[in-house]
Amino acid sequence: MDSKDRTLPSPLDPCQVPSANLWQVPPSALAELAAQVHARGRGLVLALTGGGSQAISQLLSLPGASRSVLEAIVPYAPRALGEWLGTAPAQACDERTARSMAMVAWRRAQRLCEDSVQETLGVGCTASLASDRSKRGTHRAHVGLQSAGETLVASLELTKGLRTRGQEEGLVAWLVLALLAEDGATPLGLTAAEEIRSHRATAEPGWGELLAGTRQAVLSGTELSGGIAGPISPTAGLVVFPGSFNPRHRGHERMAQLASEFLGKPVAWEISVENVDKPTLDYLDLAGRCRQFNSREPLWLTRAATFVEKARLFPAATFIIGGDTLARLAEPHYYPGETGGRDQALAELAALGTRFLVFARAASERLNSLATLPLPPPLANLCQAVSDQDFLDPISSTSLRELGAG
Repeated sequence: MDSKDRTLPSPLDPCQVPSANLWQVPPSALAELAAQVHARGRGLVLALTGGGSQAISQLLSLPGASRSVLEAIVPYAPRALGEWLGTAPAQACDERTARSMAMVAWRRAQRLCEDSVQETLGVGCTASLASDRSKRGTHRAHVGLQSAGETLVASLELTKGLRTRGQEEGLVAWLVLALLAEDGATPLGLTAAEEIRSHRATAEPGWGELLAGTRQAVLSGTELSGGIAGPISPTAGLVVFPGSFNPRHRGHERMAQLASEFLGKPVAWEISVENVDKPTLDYLDLAGRCRQFNSREPLWLTRAATFVEKARLFPAATFIIGGDTLARLAEPHYYPGETGGRDQALAELAALGTRFLVFARAASERLNSLATLPLPPPLANLCQAVSDQDFLDPISSTSLRELGAG
């Protein structure tokens, strides 16, 4: 896995810039970059939340734009952005949102080019720039690029109060076009304190097919798969620990240890790139999460967002889950068709030989466990519990992320 931080070339000293062009990106520079983008011939879908939208007009103003631009959208309103992503983002302007926008754009480009061999690229840009009202936060922009082989995000924080809205727009448009053109030039007018920070990760074997939907599962770990991601083994009866593992913590490790001892089998871990109510994972996500596992631990990357999908991949598996997950499995509104959909899903899980090994989880005012939760009998019949005395750990990945953010 290749995940890198890098800084684009050092900016020019503003003292070297003619005063007439101070802080201003010349339109000719944008046009030159747009021409370079078209020359690369990739199929682009662009989603920009207002900031940087000059990049769209520059691309469309040149002859031959239809060979590159498949679609461009400006989901400016919060509701529009939420509909583009499929869920409201935690923050409208951050790296994660730009990457999620780029992922949706790339998958849209894949669909638009499904009968073509054209290379596709998804672009997402979110920015908070000068406005007609005062802003507490920084003026900044984040640009995400997603392709079959790479995830890239670049961020630029601008000196507040230095430029007009139009000048900031020009800089963000330059950043979008420069990344698309793979041009290492630095725009006129960045101060010595302003720099472009970027992070990228390249795909491991099989990851591109996983995100594109042409593959349902990939086995990670060099000692397990010889460095080659293979299809799901037909072997049934695995013990599978599914989760986002963002991050993996000691509670997960203790659960895996107890499950292995309880069932007398080794544990395989599973991370789905798809999630019912979260953005699709990209290569930066996958690289970071895979680094938490050593090469001797079986780690499956799948497209199985629901337990029915997981059970189809892993027949007769025992899934390790917490009481909070079990509570959601019992809720009808998590299924299409409410109660009828839930009952149908539970019947399929039973037919596939699925079992759940349940660990108690302490909630704010209650204990979620197999003994305390009101479960429909078809679900309760699939479950067995690890004793609360053997395991009860209130730690969660969410709390660890919040501590890290603090």
